[in-house]
Order: sequence, then structure tokens, then C-alpha cells
Amino acid sequence: MNISPICAFQDNYIWLLSNNKHAVVVDPGQAAPIEQVLAERGLILTDILITHHHYDHTGGVQALLKNWPHAKVYAPADEPLPSSNAVALNDGDTLNLSELNLTFNVMKVPGHTLGHIAFYAANDNDSVSHPLLFCGDTLFSGGCGRLFEGTPQQMYDSLQRLKALPDATQVYCTHEYTQSNLAFGYAVEPSNNALKKHIQSVAKCRQQGIPTLPSSIGLEKAINVFLRSDLANVKASIQAHAGAPLTESTQVFAALRRWKDDF
Repeated sequence: MNISPICAFQDNYIWLLSNNKHAVVVDPGQAAPIEQVLAERGLILTDILITHHHYDHTGGVQALLKNWPHAKVYAPADEPLPSSNAVALNDGDTLNLSELNLTFNVMKVPGHTLGHIAFYAANDNDSVSHPLLFCGDTLFSGGCGRLFEGTPQQMYDSLQRLKALPDATQVYCTHEYTQSNLAFGYAVEPSNNALKKHIQSVAKCRQQGIPTLPSSIGLEKAINVFLRSDLANVKASIQAHAGAPLTESTQVFAALRRWKDDF
């Protein structure tokens, strides 16, 4: 199985999962770039996976269904569905994509939106060598999504849930935000040597026009301050910026998210 990014808008990635015949797309904000790749590779679109309802993740669904009326759409049960025939998914559901010999577990990860879900495939699938995570706008490389609908507690809990996945899990998020996220992370945790090294690596990638994704859970635990807010040095930095004592983990996380919003 092949996984490749399709660029959309200014910084979105639509993820294409395919074998030599069938294809699945994740969060198709635009249809045209997908159709171009499908035509170039001679692929049949069988499934469309949606992590949340924002238009830059769903805007291409209707146009795709006009050309691929038999494609199945899967979307969060607790959000507006992008099509009348969409299958509503809840936390703990299992999604079997038989054409790709791939099974996903559905994880509800609210915070960015209230019903946001992620798709996780363990590496007991025959077609993957590492666990896979398609997490939409919940977890970014070096960052996390804005709290448009959810609470700091919801986002903190969602990130802790993703953080608990195996370190080898490949993280496929849907925006090329890595450089700006790492710049913020360095402001919070300038002593992090792993972060400094990754900033240099990411800069080289972007200079060459290479995507910085996928990341991994292990890497994110080392360089992503939103997964490190419980560490003493990171907490101290956040408290210093907030100018107030922060005792609860959620308070620390909320202050960190506000800091990033204003960065």
C-alpha cells in the first residue's frame, strides 16, 4: 500500500492511500487535485474518510461523489455529515477497507471541533509495517489544532490519548504547519536539543519543497510542546509567560494554547 500527500489550498494535505487499483482519500477539501492523481495513476476511488466537518476537509466530497457515486463516505457521528449517504462513525467503531486490506479503529478526539475523530490502524494489518494515524487537525507536527469548538480539557485529553499510541505510529495530519509550530516550541523550550535538531531538518525539507509529514508519535513526544506541557521545565516556561501559578495540567495546557494563539 502506498500513502502520498495531495496538496490543496495553501497548506492542506489530502492523504491518498492506494494499491495498484483502488484508492481512499482522507479529508478531501478539494476534488480537482484528487481527480488529477486518480487519472494519472489509473485508480478507482472506493472510500472517503472525514475527520471533522470544516470545509477545507470536506469541500470536495460532493464533486467526488458525482464522478464516483459508489464511493463510501465515513464521517464523525457527532458532526454534520458531508453527504446524505455518509456512514456515521463513533468512538470505538472499526472500519474495514477491504480493497486495501486495511482496518482502522475510530478514536474520538474532540477539541478542535466537538465531534472530531481520528483513524488509527495498528501494525497487525498485513498491508502496513508501522501503525498509522490520520488525525486531521487535532495533532500537528510540533503543535495542535485551535480550540474552535472544544475546551482545553477536551483537547488535552485527546492529545494524551494520541500520545499513548506506540512511538512507531506514523502521524498523518492535514496541514503543513510544522515550521511555525517548531518556532513556537523553541520559544517555549529553547533548551530542547531534539527540537533544535528537528528545526534544522525541517528547514532543509521546506527549502526543497518536501513535506515534513508524516511524523511519528515518538518524534512528537520529543519535540511537540503540546505533548510536553506536563514536564517541569515546560510548565515553568508556560507559568513564567502567563505570569501566574498554574497548578492543574489543564490550566497549563490552556495557557500554552493561548500563548500559541498570540504568537
